[in-house]
Amino acid sequence: MNDMQPAGVAPLKVDIAEKTFRSAEGVMIDVLRGLSFEVRQGEFACLLGPSGCGKTTTLRILLGLDRQFSGSYQLPEDGSNRVAAVFQEPVLLPWRTVEQNVRLALAPRLRDKDLDWLFDVLGLSAMRSLYPSELSLGLARRAALARAFATEPSVLFLDEPFASLDERTADRLRRLLATVWEARPTTVLMVTHNLREALLLADRIIVLTPRPAQVHGIFDVRLSRDLRDAPAVDDLLLDFHQRFPDTV
Repeated sequence: MNDMQPAGVAPLKVDIAEKTFRSAEGVMIDVLRGLSFEVRQGEFACLLGPSGCGKTTTLRILLGLDRQFSGSYQLPEDGSNRVAAVFQEPVLLPWRTVEQNVRLALAPRLRDKDLDWLFDVLGLSAMRSLYPSELSLGLARRAALARAFATEPSVLFLDEPFASLDERTADRLRRLLATVWEARPTTVLMVTHNLREALLLADRIIVLTPRPAQVHGIFDVRLSRDLRDAPAVDDLLLDFHQRFPDTV
């Protein structure tokens, strides 16, 4: 049964009893079973787990892209009722400029909204009139982040948005993401298998088991983001591995 409860003032609530796939050979594969967690309003949470455990499947369910599951979920609401997502691929329209791509995500009455601050903080001010083919992958992902934040969503889903980038570029984008989010907080659920990334960005890390995924435990990151330099993240790594010794 698929039951999406009405949105309310409650946090993001997930209670997926079962999600299965049928393989090409006709074998039923359990992906999620008994997956239950909450993300508080205005919280930045990360779903951390091994590759193939069902993290992206969970996001697809919450985005309404996969309705073949048993269980329920409830999305938060802060008055806007908007949901935004950033995927591994930027998914920009190639015949539109950066600015046009961002503004297309806005409601018609907001198409003339002032986006100067957002473009500036993401380092896109000089790129607004460029087309996606003229951008590096890192810049294209900045444009995808700008498009998501421009809508001022109630909840933002991120599916490994910095995957396949070199570490220097990825780290720069993580810090830009943190800057934009802290200026305009919204409820965030981000999928990652990069523990350092989760420790740098998250308020809480929801640790998943191998498939079929369920919650293995919760790791609260209580250190202020502006104090999460490399030595501090190393200390957090030690704390995490003491709590979850079998997690890579």
